[in-house]
Amino acid sequence: MRLFGSSGIRGVVGEGFTIELAESIGEAVGSAYGRIVLGRDTRTSGPMMAQALVCGATAAGAEVHDAGMVSTPTLARAASHFGCGIMVTASHNPAQYNGVKLWNPDGSAFDTDQMEAVEERIDSPLPTKDWRNVGRSFALEGAERAHIDAILDCVNASDASVVVDCGCGATFRVSPLTLRELGCSVLSLNAQPDGFFPARTAEPTEEALADLKASVLQRKADVGIAHDGDGDRMVAVDDRGRFVSGDRLIALFASAMNARGVVAPMDASMVLDEMVGTVERCKVGDVYVAEALKRTGLDFGGEPSGTYIFPRQTYCPDGVLAGAMLASMASEQKLSDRLDALPSFPSARGSRPFNADRRNELLQRLEAEMMGLDCDRLLTMDGFRAEYPDGWLLVRLSGTEPKVRTTVEARDQEELERLKAIVDRIMGRCLA
Repeated sequence: MRLFGSSGIRGVVGEGFTIELAESIGEAVGSAYGRIVLGRDTRTSGPMMAQALVCGATAAGAEVHDAGMVSTPTLARAASHFGCGIMVTASHNPAQYNGVKLWNPDGSAFDTDQMEAVEERIDSPLPTKDWRNVGRSFALEGAERAHIDAILDCVNASDASVVVDCGCGATFRVSPLTLRELGCSVLSLNAQPDGFFPARTAEPTEEALADLKASVLQRKADVGIAHDGDGDRMVAVDDRGRFVSGDRLIALFASAMNARGVVAPMDASMVLDEMVGTVERCKVGDVYVAEALKRTGLDFGGEPSGTYIFPRQTYCPDGVLAGAMLASMASEQKLSDRLDALPSFPSARGSRPFNADRRNELLQRLEAEMMGLDCDRLLTMDGFRAEYPDGWLLVRLSGTEPKVRTTVEARDQEELERLKAIVDRIMGRCLA
C-alpha cells in the first residue's frame, strides 16, 4: 500500500504527513463510516491534524465525536459505540512525526482490505456534501472513565508498589489513575502531557528508562511500568531494577494465563516456543496479531515491542490494561522470581536508518543476500528470518519509519556473536 504501513499512516509533519493528507483521510473514512469517534495523543501537531480530519469527515457527511487527548486503547475501546475510530498519533515515533490509526468497533485496527479501501477513496475522492447535508462534530466525554472501569472489571486488585513512567504521552492520566483505583501505591514519572517529549524518547527503550530503574530501586517498588507516546505499549522494570523485554513479558503473561497458544510476530523470541504449546507466527504489527487471533481463536497475542492483545477484553493492544495486569501479578509473587523461572536466551536487537527513496533498491539487495544464506529455513512472511539449529536472525524494513530492524537470538553467546557477524556483513553490503 502507498500510505499505510504496519501501524497506520505516519510521517514527518508537513512532509510525509500533511494537513491536506489528514483532510483526505477524514473524507475517505467519513464517506464510508457515518459516525466516527476521534482522539489524539500529546503531540504538538495533534490539534491541527484532528481539525483537518474533522473537516474532511464532516465534508463527507459524517458525524464526528471528539474524545480529545486520550490514549490509543482508550479511543479504540470507545469505538465500540461508533462506526469506527480515528486516533491521531505516531505512537513511539519521535516528536516531529504524526499520523492516524483506524479502529473497528471490536477494538481491532483496520485490516488490510479496509486499509486498501481507504487508500482507494483517497486516490479517487468522492464529491463532498452540499451545505444542507454536511456532518456535525461533538465533544465526547467519559471515554477515559469507561476505559478505567473496564480494566477494573477484569483485573484483580493489587496492593503493589508501582512506579509508572508515562513519558509525557497520552497515558499521563489514565495509567496512574487505573493503578491507584486498583489499590496500588503509585509514584508517577513524566505524567504531564508534552508533545516535545522532553523527559525521554516516546519509545520506552531500555536506554531511555534510567530514571524509572533508579526510582524502582530507591522506592523498593514491586514493579516499574513505562508507556510509549500513545499508550498502546508497555514495558517494565522488575523489583531488582532490571529491564524486562517485551519478549519475556509475552511469555510471562502467557504463563500466568495458562494460555494454550499465543500469536506473535516474526521477531518474537524462541522462549515462546519453549513455554507455550502453540505459537502462531504473523507479520509485525498489531493489526496482524489481531487478525491471527480472530482466525485461530487463541487466548493471547503480543509483540516484542511491548504491545499485548487480550482478546477476551479487546482486540486493541492496551498498554494500560497490561500494566494493571502486571501490577496485579507483582502483588501475588515477586516479579523477579516469576521472570527468573522463564528460559533465557541471549539476544540482540538493532536498527539502522536508510534513505527512504532507496527502499525498493534496499529490499532487492536484502533479498539477494538473504536468499544466499546457508540456513535450515528462511521465512519471508515479513522481512527475512533465517533459522539455524541453535538460533535465528531477522532482517526487515520497518513499516513505520525508514529503518532496517535486525534481531538475533541464540542458545549461547558464542552462537549469538556468530549470527550478529552475519547480520553486520549483510548490513554493510546492503547499506553501502
